[in-house]
Amino acid sequence: MPQKFILVGSGLAGGLLAAYLGRRGHDVDLYERRADPREGNIVGGRSINLAVSTRGIHALEQIGIADEVLQHAIPMRGRMIHPAGAGASTIFAPYDVDPNKHINSIGRAALNTTVIEAAQRYPNVRVHFNRRCTDVDLTEAIAYLETETGQLTAKGDAVIGVDGAFSAVRHSMQKKLAEFEYDESYLPHGYKELIIPPGPNGGWRMEKEALHIWPRKSFMMIALPNPDGSFTCTLFWEFEGPRSFATTKTDEEVCDFFREEFPDAVPLMPTLLTDFRENPTGSLVTIRCAPWSYKDKVALVGDAAHAVVPFYGQGMNAAFEDCVVLDECLAEFADNRERAFAEYFVRRKENADALADLAVDNFIEMRDKTASRTFRAKKKLDHFLEALLPGVYLPLYAMVTFTRMPYATAAKRARFQDRIVYGSLFGVGVLVFLLLIGLFRLIAD
Repeated sequence: MPQKFILVGSGLAGGLLAAYLGRRGHDVDLYERRADPREGNIVGGRSINLAVSTRGIHALEQIGIADEVLQHAIPMRGRMIHPAGAGASTIFAPYDVDPNKHINSIGRAALNTTVIEAAQRYPNVRVHFNRRCTDVDLTEAIAYLETETGQLTAKGDAVIGVDGAFSAVRHSMQKKLAEFEYDESYLPHGYKELIIPPGPNGGWRMEKEALHIWPRKSFMMIALPNPDGSFTCTLFWEFEGPRSFATTKTDEEVCDFFREEFPDAVPLMPTLLTDFRENPTGSLVTIRCAPWSYKDKVALVGDAAHAVVPFYGQGMNAAFEDCVVLDECLAEFADNRERAFAEYFVRRKENADALADLAVDNFIEMRDKTASRTFRAKKKLDHFLEALLPGVYLPLYAMVTFTRMPYATAAKRARFQDRIVYGSLFGVGVLVFLLLIGLFRLIAD
């Protein structure tokens, strides 16, 4: 039986969820506080490029738009590491032993437009822009909305918050539910978007099919390719400290910092000073909460339920996977929406928490370890074992990025594999040591 859903937030997951619900025949009103992104109303300077991988592609395939989305994407087959020091050679580290496995760089605007248009292909889906949610009546499934000309209400059978890390729907649950658990933690680092423009002929001025990383121990810069030949760069740097956003203010200080730390990038960044001055400094937050629903009236999806830092490239993929799972639960328990919401939470909560931990760990890996020879040797060992034991041994990155294995399962399996590998290496080392001792004694005799 068709139901009426009020969706708050027409970002990436909001548009996709509207399409899923519309496909099921439900009546959907999607409300977004910002203007229509298709009219050029994208706020610049805040968008870390997205990396679409297996989970996200699967979600897009279910509504038939994966090929359409990937037309705007560029494959990234590995990390291109830019070591410190002028003249240091770059090092390419493939993501997988299979060169056909890659992640896909795509701009937020192109993907957002595609999912909104996919939702609007269903006549039972309506999208309303410039409507900011201020509150939700949890018992009546009513969203209170503010417009440029006044206020309005939207009532449905259920309200679903798909409105990001600072969700108004979640905030209403926090205020009104005594049992609601909420935790947010910020990294001491912020981020700032910068640009490497296309070359004179419109081409890419660095390796196109790679995620570029400048690892510098306590901070880093990354760059992702765009179809127009440009790269979207993001500097992740401490907010406070002797060298930080707080202490680097003048043009001279900015230039000195970049020339010292990223000497190969500076000649490619003619608008560096303008970008650094004018683009805002964003924060990096992890949000965990419970429950994700209230009875059969309200639910949370994506960052509204589980915001993660961007260092595994999985935030959007996880939000899309939420849409798949919620859609499955609503179909499985079609006559009991409260149970569908509760089952969705059970299936996703552990995995969202596991991803949150993985994302923070991967920041440390990208920032501190990618330039290390020991780390690169471990990655080569991972790829060797993956090729030697296909289907048996899978590196953690491959499980997270190139399969739909639950995040929590992938994390547990990786820890188990590491214990076996490191235990085996230790055993081999001890055996070699004992053999050498025996050999020396034999020679001495």
